[in-house]
Amino acid sequence: MRSENKKEFIKTESCFGKNIKVKIFGGSHEESVGVTITGLPQGTTIDMAELQKFLARRAPGNSPFTTGRKEDDKPVVISGAFTGNTSKLMEDVVSVSKEPLTVIIKNTDVRSDDYKSTGDIPRPGHADFTARIKYGEKINMSGGGPFSGRMTAPLCVAGGIAMQILRFGGTEIAAHISSVGDIYDDPFEPARVTAHELKTFREKNQQLSEFPVINSVAGKKMKDLILTAKNQNDSLGGIVEICAAGVPAGLGGFMYDGVESTLAPLLFGIPAVKGVEFGTGFASSFLKGSENNDAFYVDKGNIYTITNHHGGILGGITSGMPLIIRAAFKPTPSISKEQHSVNMKTLDPEKIITKGRHDPCIAVRAVPAAEAAVAIGLLDLMSETPGYDMEGNDGSE
Repeated sequence: MRSENKKEFIKTESCFGKNIKVKIFGGSHEESVGVTITGLPQGTTIDMAELQKFLARRAPGNSPFTTGRKEDDKPVVISGAFTGNTSKLMEDVVSVSKEPLTVIIKNTDVRSDDYKSTGDIPRPGHADFTARIKYGEKINMSGGGPFSGRMTAPLCVAGGIAMQILRFGGTEIAAHISSVGDIYDDPFEPARVTAHELKTFREKNQQLSEFPVINSVAGKKMKDLILTAKNQNDSLGGIVEICAAGVPAGLGGFMYDGVESTLAPLLFGIPAVKGVEFGTGFASSFLKGSENNDAFYVDKGNIYTITNHHGGILGGITSGMPLIIRAAFKPTPSISKEQHSVNMKTLDPEKIITKGRHDPCIAVRAVPAAEAAVAIGLLDLMSETPGYDMEGNDGSE
C-alpha cells in the first residue's frame, strides 16, 4: 500500500451480503479502492460505459457543491470477467466468469500532507478518535482512510452492476435530495410512482450539470444554502429519499430476514448516514392506526394499496408497492472553522482547523451511493427467489 511516510498499514476491507457477497477494500489515500463481488451468475453481462456514467454522478470535483478533489473514477476489471473469446478487459461490455469479479478504481489526486499535522489530534465529528482507540497507528487515516466517503466509489461499482441486473426484471431505482436544512424537495409519489418514471428521472440526473432534485425551485434554494455554508467555512447535512419501483411482492421474511433488516445495514454503511426510515417512518408514530393503515383494493386482477405509508414493506416482506426509503446524512465534519480537540498522546487541549478538500454537503454526492446500497440489497434478496432470472431471460420466445 502507498503511504507518504512509508509506514506499513493494515489491510482494510469490509464484507456484506448473503447470496451476492460484496467485499469493499482500500482507503481514501491508498493506491486504489476496490470491490470483489461473489455470487453473480457466470455469463452475466455488464455494460461498462453505463457503469462509468453511474460512477460519474458520484465522482468528486464536478461542481461547486462537492469537494475539489478531482478523480476520474474509472473502473478497472482485475479479474472475474472476459470479453468474447479474448482476455482483454475493460471493453464496453464484459461478461462475468466463474471467478469472483474484482474491480478497482485508482486514487490519483491525493494530498496526504494535508493530514500530517492531525495524526495525534482527532478531528471533531470524524472517526479519528475511535479508529485510534481500536487500531492504534496501524491504519492509514489520511483523507479519512476506510471511513472516508471515498469508499462509496467501489460501493457504486457494485450497486451500478446490481442496478443493470435488476433492470432485466423490470425494477428501477432512483434517489433525490429530499431536504437540505429547512428546504424540502417534492417527494416521490409513494403509491403511484412507476419504474419508467424513476428511470427517466435517474437518466436525467446522469447529466453532471443536474442537481438531483424533483423541484428545481427547491433545488435552487438548496444550492444557495449550501454555498452560503461553504463561504462561511461550514457544512450542511441532508436527507436522501430512495425509491424502487417494479419490485415484486414476496421478497424478504420475518424478523431478521426482513427487507428492512437487509437494506438498513447497507445504508448505514455509507459514511455519514445517521438515520434510516422506511415509508412514513418516524412520522407514523404521530398517526392513528386508522390513518397509518393502507387500505387494499383490486385493479385488473392485482392487489394494491390506496396509500403507501408502509413504504412497500409489510412484516419485512415486499408488498409489490414502491419501496420508499430515506437516509439522513450528517453535516460534513471536515470544516475550516477552528474547533476544540485534544492531543491523544499528551492529553493537552488543542485547537484544530481541518485542511484538505471536502464536500460542503455530503448528501449531494450521496444520492447514487444510496441507490447503489438499495440495489445491492434488492439483488441479494431477489437472488434467493425461485425462478428469478438475473440474466434477463424471461422465458419468452
